[in-house]
Amino acid sequence: MLSIGLIKEAHERIRPRIHRTPVITSRSFDEASRRQVFFKCENFQRAGAFKIRGATNKILSLTEGEKRRGVVAFSSGNHAQAVALAAGEAGVRAVVAMPDDAPKLKVAATRAYGAEIVFYDRHGEDREAVAHAIAEREHLVMVPPYDDYLVMAGQGTSALEFLDEVPDLDCILAPCSGGGLFAGVSTAAKGIRPEIRCFAVEPETGDDTRQSFIK
Repeated sequence: MLSIGLIKEAHERIRPRIHRTPVITSRSFDEASRRQVFFKCENFQRAGAFKIRGATNKILSLTEGEKRRGVVAFSSGNHAQAVALAAGEAGVRAVVAMPDDAPKLKVAATRAYGAEIVFYDRHGEDREAVAHAIAEREHLVMVPPYDDYLVMAGQGTSALEFLDEVPDLDCILAPCSGGGLFAGVSTAAKGIRPEIRCFAVEPETGDDTRQSFIK
């Protein structure tokens, strides 16, 4: 189960392999919003996104036998790069299922980090099914992009750092997408500061999470 304890353990585990990303402010943003706003800049994280936190925590938590077998993931970019980098540094084989129209720069980065790439047609194939078939055929361990407690705990370490630097935050907004980041961030934030309010956000034109609640 996801808990503040699991997130703190994750932070100790991954701390040597991640950046403690900066928290910045913007006077013009504060003036426009009429609030004091702080930004936790995970765009400065290794591999370019928060995803390295969850991937690293998951891979470092594997048993020695699982590490010898290797891992598999599915992603069009950020998670692919994170798994490739985390696995490479841990000496673990990584296979990543990516759509054949994935951004070329992200494909190149994933390959440069040492992962093997299997392409699929996003219009005719299901990415999870492709990855699970690879896992079953080659006896690899799945590293999901979000639906895994160890991955969520890794993502939640960003909130530990955030609240350590700005302890009196009264509200946190985090992207929801698949939900892994928001689950980790909200669990960490509530575990440290129970009165804090946490909001999941997504693009107005890509509001699949909101629509799922309506349906």
